[in-house]
Amino acid sequence: MKIRVSAVQYHLHTIRSFEEFAKQCEHYVKTAQEFGSEFVLFPEFFTTQLLSIGSEQGTSLTINELPGFTDQYKMLFSNFAKDTKMHIIGGTHVINRDGRLYNVAHLFYPDGRIEEQAKLHITPTEVHEWNMSPGEGLRVFDTDKGRIAILTCYDIEFPEIVRMAKAKGADVIFCPSCTDDRHGFHRVRYTSHARAIENQVYVVVTGTIGSLPTVDFMRANFGQAAVITPNDIPFPPKGIMVEGELNDDMIVTADLDLSLLYEVRERGSVTTWRDRRTDLYGDWEKENIEG
Repeated sequence: MKIRVSAVQYHLHTIRSFEEFAKQCEHYVKTAQEFGSEFVLFPEFFTTQLLSIGSEQGTSLTINELPGFTDQYKMLFSNFAKDTKMHIIGGTHVINRDGRLYNVAHLFYPDGRIEEQAKLHITPTEVHEWNMSPGEGLRVFDTDKGRIAILTCYDIEFPEIVRMAKAKGADVIFCPSCTDDRHGFHRVRYTSHARAIENQVYVVVTGTIGSLPTVDFMRANFGQAAVITPNDIPFPPKGIMVEGELNDDMIVTADLDLSLLYEVRERGSVTTWRDRRTDLYGDWEKENIEG
């Protein structure tokens, strides 16, 4: 089975209305549709662009006011998914649940369903500056094109959580990210490669670009989209199926062949998933699925 995926290098800039945000998102969605994509990935925190609208009094909006756009955001992206018949990972959006802020990835199905995966590992900035809370559990999502997981930015830097996703049957990890400099960007990028090699899965990653001068902690963005593969003969030698131009406003598209994953897991040059030394270290799959 093959899946065509697109990843958006979302350009953050100051806007004046929700309608401007909607038109920019529609541009990316229609571009992916023209490419025949079945999945579209937006980056982490891209909805912070809405804070640049400001208040009616001309004052700046803060992260605490971003959940106020949740209903509009969900309706917009749900309609995109239904109209285009694509699965859309609508990046992440900050929601308020019982008085606590969560950074939540949203999966919009073509049939109108909306699923959520909260970010599980929270960065110091998210904790100390935005008072955000971590999600409580990992989910995987069944689609008519296979099982996927959504792990946001910092999450991909923890090998245990990706092992869990693979043990639950995920073949593709979508990773919306948002990094403000080269250091953060490369942390996410390098660990995405490691997770693809360790678990013999695809990782689709993207990030924000541009700047929001009036939004705290979103003034600098350094990003690039990429579709990352295991490093074995059926795949590109560098494990990069496609990547965007750094910090350019664009979208990248690639076909993921799931049969190649199954092939290398059984007969690859290395079989990293099968060769786990569970006699030396704990095995999440054995302890939590088989047991």
